[in-house]
Amino acid sequence: MPINVDRVRADTSGCQSVLHFNNAGAALPPAPVLDTVIGHLRREAEIGGYEAADEAGKELAQLHAKAARLIGGAADEIALVENATRAWDMAFYGMKWRAGDRILTAQAEYASNYIAFLQVARRHGVEIVIVPDNDSGQMSIDALDAMIDRKTRLIAVTHIPTNGGLVNPVHKVGEVARAHSVTFLLDACQSVGQIPVDVARIGCDMLSATGRKYLRGPRGTGFLWVRRDLTASLEPPFLDLHAAKWTGPDSYAIEAGAKRFENWESYVAGRLGLGAAIDYALDLGMEAIRERIYGLAARLRGGLRALRGVRLHDKGIEQCGIVSFTFKGREPDEITRTLAAKRINVSTSSSQSTLLDMTARQLDFVVRASVHYYNTDDEIDRFCAEIDKLR
Repeated sequence: MPINVDRVRADTSGCQSVLHFNNAGAALPPAPVLDTVIGHLRREAEIGGYEAADEAGKELAQLHAKAARLIGGAADEIALVENATRAWDMAFYGMKWRAGDRILTAQAEYASNYIAFLQVARRHGVEIVIVPDNDSGQMSIDALDAMIDRKTRLIAVTHIPTNGGLVNPVHKVGEVARAHSVTFLLDACQSVGQIPVDVARIGCDMLSATGRKYLRGPRGTGFLWVRRDLTASLEPPFLDLHAAKWTGPDSYAIEAGAKRFENWESYVAGRLGLGAAIDYALDLGMEAIRERIYGLAARLRGGLRALRGVRLHDKGIEQCGIVSFTFKGREPDEITRTLAAKRINVSTSSSQSTLLDMTARQLDFVVRASVHYYNTDDEIDRFCAEIDKLR
C-alpha cells in the first residue's frame, strides 16, 4: 500500500518546524520511537537502570528477531552494537589476517572502512585492491570477477556510499563472491531502512547497519549480521563477560553465536527505540518506502537540474534518496549555512569521507540533500526555489 504521508508527518514533530533533507545524516524519529526512548529513560529515573531493563526484558529479548526480520536473517545471527562503524569493525577485525591476503573494495568506499584496511595492511602485510567503476559510475562486476585470485580473502563494499545517490549492484557482487568462495562484508548503513535488504538474496556473509539514518531510530544504535556458519571463524577484537565466559583462572570460552560481537553495557533506551523504529518501517513496508523515497529524489534531481549553475554528482544506474550537487560560485558550506538560517537541513560531504572517488572526480565538497518518505513535493519545490535564489 502507498504510504499515508499525512499520517507519517503527523507522527514526525520535526516536520512542523524544519524542512529536513539530512536523512542520510540522521532522520527525524517518529513518535513511537521518541515515546519509547523517553518512556524508558523515565522508568530508569523512577525505579533504577537495572530494574527498568528487567522490566523491559520481554521487549529487549525480541530485538534480535526484529532486526533479523528486517534483513532476512536469523535472530542468532544478529549482534546489537553502538553504531554501524562498531558493527563493521567487529566483523572486519575479527578475521584472521595473513601477509599477502588481498582485500577487494570499491572506488567509493567510506573513509572509516578504508582506514581500517590501511591499518590491517600495515600490521599484517595485507594488500588493498581497488575495483574500478564501470561507465555508469558503479562498481564494475566484470572487473571484480577478473581481479579475484587465490589470495583474495575479502570483498568489502559500501552498498550506498555517503557522497551521493549511487546504489552499488551488491546482488551481483554476492554472485561473484559465492562463485569464488570469498567472504563478502557489506556496509549497509545508508541502505537499511531506505530500500529492501535481504542478506540471502544479496549473498553477503556479514552486514553492518545503523539506527539513526533511514531507519529513523536513535543515535548510538546499530547492529551486525553474520552468517551463522561463518561466526565461529571470527574472533572479536575485544571481549567481555557478555561475549565470553570466564571458565577458569587461565581460560575463557567465546559465545557461540553473534552474541560474541556484543558487550554487556548498552544504551537500553536506545535499543528499545531501535526496535520501535524497525516496527515502524516494517509496518509501512520496505517496498513502499523505497518507492516513495526514489520518487521524491527523482523530483529533486529534476528540479535542481533545471537550475542554471547547479551540477548534479550522483552516479550509477540505480539512484537512491541521496542527492549530491554543487552550485557554481557558491561553496557547499556556504549553501548549507544559508539554508540552515531558513530552517532547511542539508549537509556537506567532503573528499575526506570518500577520498578515492572524489579525488578522481576533482571534488572537494558536495552538498548532500537526502530525502525521506515523510518529505513532500511542496518541500522539494521550496528547496529548489531557495537554491535558485542563491544566484
